[in-house]
Amino acid sequence: MRGVGRPLAGAAAVGLTAGLPYWLPRLVIALRVRLFAWVNGEEGIAVPGREVPAEEFKRIYGHPAANGRSRGAALSDLFWYWLAPGPEVHQEHLEPGPRYDEVSRTTRRILAGLSRERWSELVGRCTRRVLDELDEATGGTGAREHRVRLRDLMMPVWAEVYYEVVFREPCPRPVRDLIVGNADDVVSALKCTGLRHMDRRNRLTAYLRKRLATAPPPVPLPSLLTERERAYYLQGTFFNTAVVQSSEAMAHLLLALATHQPVQERLLSGEEDADYLDHVINETLQHFPLFGVAHRVTTADIPRSGRPPIPAGSVLLFNYPEYQRSGAVGHERFDPDRWLSADTRPSSFIPFGVTANRPCPARGFAVLTMRVATEEVLRRFRLASSAEHTRSLPSRGPCLLIPHATRRARPAWGRARRAARLAGMRLGDRWGAIPRSLTQLVLGGYMVWDARRQGLCRNHFASAAGGSAAPAVGGGR
Repeated sequence: MRGVGRPLAGAAAVGLTAGLPYWLPRLVIALRVRLFAWVNGEEGIAVPGREVPAEEFKRIYGHPAANGRSRGAALSDLFWYWLAPGPEVHQEHLEPGPRYDEVSRTTRRILAGLSRERWSELVGRCTRRVLDELDEATGGTGAREHRVRLRDLMMPVWAEVYYEVVFREPCPRPVRDLIVGNADDVVSALKCTGLRHMDRRNRLTAYLRKRLATAPPPVPLPSLLTERERAYYLQGTFFNTAVVQSSEAMAHLLLALATHQPVQERLLSGEEDADYLDHVINETLQHFPLFGVAHRVTTADIPRSGRPPIPAGSVLLFNYPEYQRSGAVGHERFDPDRWLSADTRPSSFIPFGVTANRPCPARGFAVLTMRVATEEVLRRFRLASSAEHTRSLPSRGPCLLIPHATRRARPAWGRARRAARLAGMRLGDRWGAIPRSLTQLVLGGYMVWDARRQGLCRNHFASAAGGSAAPAVGGGR
């Protein structure tokens, strides 16, 4: 029996080791979630959840009393920490009142300054320029396959786009690098794949302060903000959130095409009508919503029919992915055709938030700009990827860009080489998830602790009220 037991133990060890990429990252993610809850303390009402079902999501989200944004929520210390500098004037984190109203109005004026035609021209031009740079970096022939990270590929595009939207002039390359460095640092911290580097963020702040002092944008910035706060406003709203969200949206869309070849083939064939790409975009946003959990603080009781009211001071945690899954039949399938009919479209689809409660300012043109950028990419390349596609996308979207001419002329050995590259990508992505998830556990735990220690939101409101900083709540159970 002893002789039999050793081979069995060895086989079990081999099997356990071989399965590491499939079970260890998920285990570490679950541990990280528990760690976050332990450090932050239990706070909040999940929506949808045990207390608030999915059918009440929109009504509760849109209720006038669900309008508190940062004050009174321990979670705000963490979000302010990730979004620094200037989270106190970030449009999404300002409390209701005159400052928020003026900031929101300014954002709408800046974005509305471009017609749909101008948006299309701008996004197309910036996408072409970045793709040209990619070709130039590999000899300029346009016939080389490129292995890229899709989020990294798209971030310079949106840095250029939003600089020109704000300042109405092309973005200088050094400034583009500042914007990309800032946005990449913020999103890496949010995903816990890297710590904050405030020097990178402060360099963009210094540039914006100098630019605003000498050549401000055509649209006047909020008068209720100080000079420094105006720089923070632009940095947080346009050169952080807008660049990050647009890059993430495009990374999800392109990776969805790369991992669903029949869908991509239909687009490349030219046989589908112009609406098909919009259906693909909607399906991508259904599976991979850009917002994870948005929190709101109730400023008054919210009455409910047949249920106890939600009391004032509650922290509501609106879970976008969970809500959107609740209204989609066969939600696990990637099926753009579900958008062809009102009978098959998901009933709980809110990619840009709820109109009554701070919807995404870009909702009127986001699909248009995603369509234009995607068409520019598909005009040059076919996409292929074997990487795992998750909503958080900590891998940044590994992908092969295959020029169309190269694909048509590729001999058999070339196709075998590409298959080997995709197999290597799959292997690297699976095993890379192990150190990445461990990194997220360690860095995420540290940043949650450091955010609680610094108490940026808590101290801001204590100072504004003329009192001393309140102690951190929760944790230490």
